[in-house]
Amino acid sequence: MNGARGNRQRASSFGRRGEWAALALLVLKGYRILARNFLAPGGEIDLVVCKGRTIAFVEVKARPAVETARTAITDQKRRRISHAARAWLGRNRWATGYNFRADAVFVAPRRWPEHLENAFELAMS
Repeated sequence: MNGARGNRQRASSFGRRGEWAALALLVLKGYRILARNFLAPGGEIDLVVCKGRTIAFVEVKARPAVETARTAITDQKRRRISHAARAWLGRNRWATGYNFRADAVFVAPRRWPEHLENAFELAMS
């Protein structure tokens, strides 16, 4: 692999491995996986998980260093996740009485993934 195509493939593979690491961490912490890579017009959610009466919409950021992963969730990304969360709830009316939050999992090579609850505020209206 070389050039731009090879870089995209490596980044995509790294991101998929990061999502698997995040998924494993959340399951070990007692979360139940409700959805992976949920797509809605104008937005996407990497993971939708549930623990008790809380549903978390999780953004996974895999980067070469945790410090850069922590800064990778932009305002535009927050809006897209909020939009997708509203769409997910529209398709899953059973979840109406639950608490909702936006979490993040930051993944870097040779480090345990870092789960941050309430990483940012969801715009649910």
